[in-house]
Amino acid sequence: MPLIAPAPLGSSTWLLQLRTFAIVGQLITILFAGLLTPTLLPISALLVLVIFTAITNGAYGWWLSRAERNRGKSPTESATDQALSAAGAEAEAEMFSQSMDGHANVLSEFKSETPLRVAFVLMAMDLITLTAMLYLTGGADNPFSLFYLVNIAVGGVILTAPLTWTLTGLAILGYVVLLLDSWSVAGLTIQPAVTPGWLIATLDLRDCGMLFAFVTCATVLSYFVTRISRQLRLRERDLRRSQSERADAMRLEGLTTLAAGAAHELASPLSAIDVACRELTRHLEDIPKPKSVDEDLSLIDGQLLMCRQILSRMRAASGDTAAQRWNRTTLGDLIDTALEGIRDPHRVEIVEPFGDASWEDQPMWLPEEAVAQAIRNLIHNGLDASDQEQSVAVELLVDGEEARLQVRDQGQGMSEEVLGRAGDPFFTTKEPGRGIGLGLFLTRNVITRLGGTLKFDSTPGLGTVATVRLPLPKEPTAAE
Repeated sequence: MPLIAPAPLGSSTWLLQLRTFAIVGQLITILFAGLLTPTLLPISALLVLVIFTAITNGAYGWWLSRAERNRGKSPTESATDQALSAAGAEAEAEMFSQSMDGHANVLSEFKSETPLRVAFVLMAMDLITLTAMLYLTGGADNPFSLFYLVNIAVGGVILTAPLTWTLTGLAILGYVVLLLDSWSVAGLTIQPAVTPGWLIATLDLRDCGMLFAFVTCATVLSYFVTRISRQLRLRERDLRRSQSERADAMRLEGLTTLAAGAAHELASPLSAIDVACRELTRHLEDIPKPKSVDEDLSLIDGQLLMCRQILSRMRAASGDTAAQRWNRTTLGDLIDTALEGIRDPHRVEIVEPFGDASWEDQPMWLPEEAVAQAIRNLIHNGLDASDQEQSVAVELLVDGEEARLQVRDQGQGMSEEVLGRAGDPFFTTKEPGRGIGLGLFLTRNVITRLGGTLKFDSTPGLGTVATVRLPLPKEPTAAE
């Protein structure tokens, strides 16, 4: 169950409902106000303000329903919840996280700021409307002036911190206007202004005290509501991340079990085939035979060796700690290791940084075989996506404290749907028999566990670029 609204910035339907309740409450209050005070109130002007609020609320509801239809969502969901979340909640959580632990988290980019701006404009109009109503009904002495704080509190939940503080400043400005001048109402106005013009009116000690109290309350309320709201959003985000990591761990556990079972079940038949192949080779040594027989036997022996390597690498990529031995190496040796098992190595082009060959000697400390297999998977995917006469470019660069590697193919690229699922376990676009959809998943797992990132950029018809970023950690000390 979410710790806050379904969308971390608050549900836009909540704002719609709150404004509806406010309209109904204003109508009821205006109808009864004329009966409770002997002062003739400007009922027509007050009703115009309520009608204006109702019109804007109706337009907001229409805008929400239209957005829902465009997104194909159910009527019970807010069409802008996700956009609000992307446009503000993640930014708030990121800024709060940076202030708490000193490092930034990589978050998704803002998709749209329109819903957030619409919510801010509506709440700003509500403050202006409230100020106008209070101006016509006793000013700051009207008990309903407390609703300034309600608007500020709602803004703290729905809006980002900068917009909330802007809303708070607007509320303070409106309250100052009411203190300087307003229409007196018998039974409400405690001390009518001496001078009718608010531009030349002065605030007495009581008014200054009320203004100071209002500013203090508004500031404290804005600060704590926005802070608590950001904490809840950050906590909700961490909870979702924890759940995602937990699901990934369960999938990895299943893959580890699958790899261990496959290695166990295939070990015996592979050993039997290997023994039979070697015996057959030994018996046929002195017997005249076609050259193709020797080639076939050599091919069988090579494929058996490849099968053993594949099983070993599956265990390493799936999290088998016994199969992951960290060792000191260099970036050049890592690339050489990755290229050792590449099929069609003549189709792989290594693009070195222009005028800089020092990247080869860049020291690294990592599980070399697992990382090499991860790079190998990306290169093989590029080879599979490209035509037989096309090559795959591997670009290398050492940028500060990280190594960047790009694998660029010349294939048909990936659609948005395929790009979104790239890396999901058992998802593949290859023909049956050419893959089971684990390569990218295991590759991403290895890179992520080392603190790196794997990103795909693809344009249909123009190929795909896989970018790997690996930190360059220092070699652990002997105490470690």
